[in-house]
Amino acid sequence: MSRYRISFQLYSARNFPPIEPQLEALKAMGYDAVEPYRGAYGENPSGFRRAVDRAGLSCPTGHVALDALDTDRGAAIELARTLGLETVVVPYLVPEKRPDDAAGWAAIGRRLGEHAAALADAGFNLAWHNHDFEYRPLPGGERPIDLLLAAPGVRFEADIGWIVRAGADPKAEIVKYGDKVAAFHVKDVAAAGTTVEDGWADVGAGTIDWKALWPAMAATGCDLLVLEHDNPADWKRFASASHRFVADLVKG
Repeated sequence: MSRYRISFQLYSARNFPPIEPQLEALKAMGYDAVEPYRGAYGENPSGFRRAVDRAGLSCPTGHVALDALDTDRGAAIELARTLGLETVVVPYLVPEKRPDDAAGWAAIGRRLGEHAAALADAGFNLAWHNHDFEYRPLPGGERPIDLLLAAPGVRFEADIGWIVRAGADPKAEIVKYGDKVAAFHVKDVAAAGTTVEDGWADVGAGTIDWKALWPAMAATGCDLLVLEHDNPADWKRFASASHRFVADLVKG
């Protein structure tokens, strides 16, 4: 048995409901876990958890909006308990809420630090999931990602595909924040100019050299690999082919 847990971000299959057959199919493919988002657990997280348990999967990570933490952190903690999370992941910040200066991003970083401390007291980690906008330099040269991850307790769900799309060096980012990585989003990027499936690819079929990157990923000690594709035409094709590739990758 591999020491790595291979998980599936359910957002990848959002266009192909219902969820319960997805969970059964993922288990049959060899997945260990799933990563839910708001659209997956909705207003019935207990029912979702029961479905996950029936399928023989787990939810070590789950996406919870920053607004939800700000509005009612106690409810977010209870959600984490219900889903069986290890790490609560803040997944995104809509454009209208993104600051345009370092002070604004630093303030969000401090909020994340406060949430991380409270979640730690309850037995959970807090992590930030990146897209590409966190790597765009601010007027003073600072990067939002560095300000968001500044607090000691804030961990990192490193989305490799978005790091590459941002034009950053994924190996350098992994080395820089290796001690903070709670999970990797294993996402591949199609060849330049590709528009089908929004320019994403099955893991191993895109442009990222995973074999070259894997030693840096393994050196972090993170054992959770979350496979994601933002818009696959066939979610089962993506899930199956990507799982095969990653399962072979971690053997080496």
